[in-house]
Amino acid sequence: MSGIKAFWNNYSLKHPKIAQFIMFFLLSNGITVFQMILMPVLKAAFSGTALEAHNFQILPVGYNADGSPYYIFNYPLGPISSGGGGGLAYFIAVQLTLGIAQIINFFAQRNITFRSKGNIYKAAVWYLIAYIMITLCAGALQGWYKDPIYQFFIDRFGKTGETAADLITMIINAAISFWVYFPILKIIFREDKKQISA
Repeated sequence: MSGIKAFWNNYSLKHPKIAQFIMFFLLSNGITVFQMILMPVLKAAFSGTALEAHNFQILPVGYNADGSPYYIFNYPLGPISSGGGGGLAYFIAVQLTLGIAQIINFFAQRNITFRSKGNIYKAAVWYLIAYIMITLCAGALQGWYKDPIYQFFIDRFGKTGETAADLITMIINAAISFWVYFPILKIIFREDKKQISA
């Protein structure tokens, strides 16, 4: 184990930017796996509750091809397996999963990938702003791929297909977040790195 650590430390000194990206990649994938475990648990906890019977369709930003409103957050009432969108229950399960994962991600990336010693509160505020913006953009993009993925898998595999669709949409969301967060975190922690070198 000490040999691996010595190799990594040496590699990090010779190739700091590549090493930083590799560490970001590894941590991000670990967080994605954590989300894949947590999401079904939270979804099951909220499934069948009164929250599932409440529509959560907010922030219309245009219209679909059939003339219906296109919502950034589009979770119609009713179970997904019955043609609904999971309602408020599914929205809460998704957002709790993302929120918990991003809190862990913030501290892991700050302390391990970027080794920041700067102002944690300032970094946290900027991270929160980035999280809100990415969540809004990812929510808007879901309208393009979420329904077709769920319909395809549920029609062929029933309840198992719903779980597979959950995982696929989560992976797509994680991939979007991955490519957006890396440059944003480099900006958020850039000032901190200057403070360290000073």
